[in-house]
This record gives sequence, structure tokens and C-alpha cells, in this order.
Amino acid sequence: MIPSKIGYCRVSTTEQNMTAQMELLHKAGCQEIFKEKLSGSNVHRPELRKLLDYIRKGDTVTVTKLDRLARSTKDLLGIAEEIKKKGADFEVLNINLDTKSPTGQLMLTLLAAIAEFEKGIMLERQREGIDIAKEDGKYKGRKPIEETKLQQVQKLVEGGISVSKAVSEVGIGRRTYYKAIEEGRI
Repeated sequence: MIPSKIGYCRVSTTEQNMTAQMELLHKAGCQEIFKEKLSGSNVHRPELRKLLDYIRKGDTVTVTKLDRLARSTKDLLGIAEEIKKKGADFEVLNINLDTKSPTGQLMLTLLAAIAEFEKGIMLERQREGIDIAKEDGKYKGRKPIEETKLQQVQKLVEGGISVSKAVSEVGIGRRTYYKAIEEGRI
């Protein structure tokens, strides 16, 4: 099979026009173009899914801008990883990113590092916020499960009712029940 250049264009609303993206993708040599009229924050993008299922080894997925493909670095890296697993390459026209080249690979690696850094910063801020809230008496964490509820579930299970049904009736989660068993609380 001859490798293909496959385009993806997306607009956020039905009022927006994708003509400019289509022209750029045609000029770039895309033989097939998948068109999406959905917000990038929507994780269920059927045309993107079709594109990812369609590509083969040696193909190149082409977009005009990164934000047409993904709304977050994490989303972008997930999509790029799926493209790579298929043996295909990835190209972004406006920033000349092409994963066929070592420079393109480096840029993608840098994006991954930045995403990891952003995640670490966010978690650090979250921990700091929780610490401040605890000091102010505004954060108390989850309320502990009443031991009586755990005992109710245990009695129901011993009576022959399935764990799923018992925890549902009492109003606690399966994991909570099993964790209590692991910790020896039941």
C-alpha cells in the first residue's frame, strides 16, 4: 500500500467555516480529509475516531494548527501516541512540526515534558490549597463511612445477597466495602 497524507479539520460550531483549513490541507497534498464540527473539548469526536481507525503504517496525519486537533497538551499527546502506534506520522502545518524528522520528534517530546510539568505544578497547587483550607478549618476530607453501614452490608452478604446488591441497598461503594475488609474493619 502506498502511504497517504490524511487531513483533519475541525471547527467548534456549525456557524464556523472550514474552507480555509480545507484549502491548506489540499495544498499540503492530503488525499483524504476528515471534517468535524464539534468543540475540541468534546472527547467524543467521531470523525477523529474514524481517522485514527483509518490510518495505516506510513501514513501522515496532517492538521493546520494544533488546536484543531486537541484542546490540551494531554489530549494532544494521547492522539500523537495513537498515531505513532499505528506506524504513522503527524504533521502540523502552521508550526512546521513533522514527526518524520528528528526535530519534530524533539518538539513532541518537549510537549510531553511540558505536559508532565504542568501536571506536577497543578498537583502542587492543589496540595497547597488543601493545606491552607485545613488550617482554616474549611477542608475536612471525606466523611468516614459509618461502621454500622459496613456491618449492614456484611450481614446482607452473609445472608446470601451479592456484594453489589448489598452495597447498593446500604448506599456505599463496593471499593469502600472491600477496603474495609482489607483493613480488618469488618
